Amino acid sequence: MIPDDGEMIDGAIHVIPTPSRVRIQEGFFALSAGMRILVDQASPDLECVAAWLARKLSTVCGFGLSPAVTSEERGPPGGILFSSKDANAALGPEGYELDVDPEGIRVSASTSAGAFYATQTLRQLLPPEIEKRERVADSQQWVIPAVRIHDAPRFAWRGMLLDCCRHFMSTEFIKRYIDLLAYYKMNRFHWHLTEDQGWRIEIAEYPELTRVGAWRAQADGIRYGGYYTKSEIREVVEYASRRHVTVVPEIEMPGHALAALASYPELSCSGGPFEVALDWGVFEDVFCAGNDATFVFLEQVLSEVMELFPGQYIHVGGDECPKDRWQSCPRCQTRIAAEGLRDESALQSYFIKRIAAFLERKGRKLIGWDEILEGGLAPCATVQSWRGTNGAVEAAKLGHDALLSPTSHSYFDFDLSRIDLRQVYSFDPIPKELKGRECEHILGGDCNMWTERAPQDTVDQKVFPRLTAMAECLWSEVDNKDFSDFHHRLQHHYERLRELGVDYGAEFAETAV
Repeated sequence: MIPDDGEMIDGAIHVIPTPSRVRIQEGFFALSAGMRILVDQASPDLECVAAWLARKLSTVCGFGLSPAVTSEERGPPGGILFSSKDANAALGPEGYELDVDPEGIRVSASTSAGAFYATQTLRQLLPPEIEKRERVADSQQWVIPAVRIHDAPRFAWRGMLLDCCRHFMSTEFIKRYIDLLAYYKMNRFHWHLTEDQGWRIEIAEYPELTRVGAWRAQADGIRYGGYYTKSEIREVVEYASRRHVTVVPEIEMPGHALAALASYPELSCSGGPFEVALDWGVFEDVFCAGNDATFVFLEQVLSEVMELFPGQYIHVGGDECPKDRWQSCPRCQTRIAAEGLRDESALQSYFIKRIAAFLERKGRKLIGWDEILEGGLAPCATVQSWRGTNGAVEAAKLGHDALLSPTSHSYFDFDLSRIDLRQVYSFDPIPKELKGRECEHILGGDCNMWTERAPQDTVDQKVFPRLTAMAECLWSEVDNKDFSDFHHRLQHHYERLRELGVDYGAEFAETAV
């Protein structure tokens, strides 16, 4: 955290991710039952954030607050004012200014997203008890250090992938993680919904996907799995939207498709039969790229997906697709000849380009893992680079947007012996090979929580505290980052995480139990 005008940071400011600029002032502001929360009459978009803060404070502090609209310029003495009037446009749509002095608090932001992030900073400036879910004793002092903060994110995309296919996660667990992402100013929840081991999303046109594909027979005979109904998905998407988190669905193709093929084997090259995969790994049976019925199926699936997820991006996977079945499939070979394709890698490119064109006609954009570069990249496709950073570099140099989630820093399913807290914190989403305008194609990145060996009750220990480091990498400017400072601030977050019910793990391998 870099102080403004050379002022020293004292021990009272432990915000994660570190803000762009901080100025420590004299004194503190104390919340009280008589305080008011007001919204400038010229800033109606901020009313929802003011209401959110009022509910939060009322629940824990017992103040009975409710926001009101005002024409006051400076805000009420002893209160909190939200305003977009004269907001600093240079801070962008997610930036904010937070001014706390003994007389009151002013939140200035051009959008509700910026105001929301200001409230997350306010939460972290309050005592950890603010994170309780019930009223705290009246003896608790609710004080905030006097401070001025100017803050904005470095990257527009700050996300986490959660794999709910290898192990199914409840909707309440999903919403809890959305809350935790928002708390650390992350704004994308990448929801991995289809795999070899399970199909997790209800599709009305193809009921076998959830009747068959959502379940697997384990070695002990137990039928394991589950899926999200359309109603549950809408609930999650709306819940996330209120917290300024966009849910990005991932529907895997052409590989990692055994759960779908077990449901509709005619979409394969061989015709099956298949079973939903019980083991982990990469499987040779994939969607048949020579069968037009495959594209009819996928376009219908994606049409129903787009009805549920209003965000701009749809992730289609595209990774780890073996070509063995295509090499011996008469329909795939006919497709290669008819389209004048070079080989099976070009056939995969044809597959992804066809899906990308469909999504583009619907006003959406395709994201795929870096294998979608093989055989030629689809126009307007965004590449998510996981096998190092080369995919992002190649995409950016071709004029395409890219996301970074390399196995070297971003795979939280890996043990601490491979990726510890310091290793995550060393992550810079801008590859050193990119220069000038090429860097503008890097949207940001994800941390990935794959769950082959991580059922729901173990996810917290894998994700935390590493997610706090990734949040700072994606929000804070490089010049503001310092691991020792971050590590010091993190120690003050463990009590907050406990209040939030997070069963966090160790920071380093030598401290792991």
